[in-house]
Amino acid sequence: MKAKSLKAALVCVALAPGMAFATTGYFQHGYGIKSKAMGGVGIALPQDALAAATNPAGMVHVGNRFDIGLDWFRPKRGSAIVGNGAGLNGSYDANGSRSFWIPEFGWNRMVSPDLSFGVSVFGNGGMNTTYDQSPFAAFGGTSPAGVDLIQLFVAPTLSYKLNARNSIGVSFNLAYQRFSADGLQPFAALSSDPQNLTNRGDDSSTGGGARVGWLGQVSDKLTLGATYQTKTRMEPFGKYRGLFAEGGDFDIPENYGIGIAVKATPKLTLAADAQRINYGDVKAVGNPADCLFVGACQLGAANGGGFGWQNTTVYKFGVSYEQDKTLTWRAGLSFLDQPIPSSQTFFNILAPGVVEKHLTLGATWTTPGGGEFTVAYMHAFKKNVSGSGSIPPGFGGGEANLRMSQDALGVAWGAKL
Repeated sequence: MKAKSLKAALVCVALAPGMAFATTGYFQHGYGIKSKAMGGVGIALPQDALAAATNPAGMVHVGNRFDIGLDWFRPKRGSAIVGNGAGLNGSYDANGSRSFWIPEFGWNRMVSPDLSFGVSVFGNGGMNTTYDQSPFAAFGGTSPAGVDLIQLFVAPTLSYKLNARNSIGVSFNLAYQRFSADGLQPFAALSSDPQNLTNRGDDSSTGGGARVGWLGQVSDKLTLGATYQTKTRMEPFGKYRGLFAEGGDFDIPENYGIGIAVKATPKLTLAADAQRINYGDVKAVGNPADCLFVGACQLGAANGGGFGWQNTTVYKFGVSYEQDKTLTWRAGLSFLDQPIPSSQTFFNILAPGVVEKHLTLGATWTTPGGGEFTVAYMHAFKKNVSGSGSIPPGFGGGEANLRMSQDALGVAWGAKL
């Protein structure tokens, strides 16, 4: 692929609007449209030049290739407040922004039979809520209210075959994120810097980290994989240093996982992954909000209140069936324990990432010239989380209940180079 074409593709992905939502907390359920059609599996099953997003050791197995894809993503999210004595009761729709486009791009080149270099570009995840009617209006919150977060990774990757059955890989994750928040005026008294809490427009930050991985072919039918991604250290959001703990700091959590792929028959492949995401280790995400409401901490402070998300484990299962040389069917499911405790639902009206169960379907058509056209559909089943002691007396008490479901439809084109 010519350098000019590669640069153009990277720019298109980086500037694409709306990479603003994901399905396992705020991470995507998978990376690469083939993986997304199979429940997000990929640690032991590299299939395209997006493999580095899941396990960089897989890139040396995909050969010289190019992949580009686009997901249309439609989340349905909202909240309800009940039993409140300060006028907050009601059902609130957070779907002021309804559709999002999530692009992806991958390129890989074999430097030698045992060494590859590639670049994978993908939306790591994000979060968006847009309440045209603010749930906080009774306390002076303006409309629209909500948050918008996107995270983009550019991952240059080296992958090396140690021998005929084992490979390793490393990706240098270059990360960009953008954030905005509106309508949070009722929380100004709880902030260490109320001038940099809300309605400050878009702010961005950059940072970096790494992902390493191993892939091992135990037998002709069995492949195992393991991967680890460091915490991605990001520059603080200066415009929102009165919102996020540690003066606007918002690192991307470390995560790691193991995977297995089984060639059950020459046409049938089964795969499974288990992924751990340590949301709770990022203070802005994991610190509970309780301390805010008893005067023990402030938003934006060194150990300030956050969203109270817990660490979670995602389990993914996928299957592919090669009907013939031109058509492969794909399906999968994944599930997790959503990361938001029932005691933390009030602040998470802004970020109700509570879906748990995902069903996926898809197919790949191979053209006579060797090009691959892939489609994938994902449905995340509706999940309700009821609050328990979630709204403090200072905001009138009662409970904040969260709800969410999601649909996505993705397409991709890939070819060997």
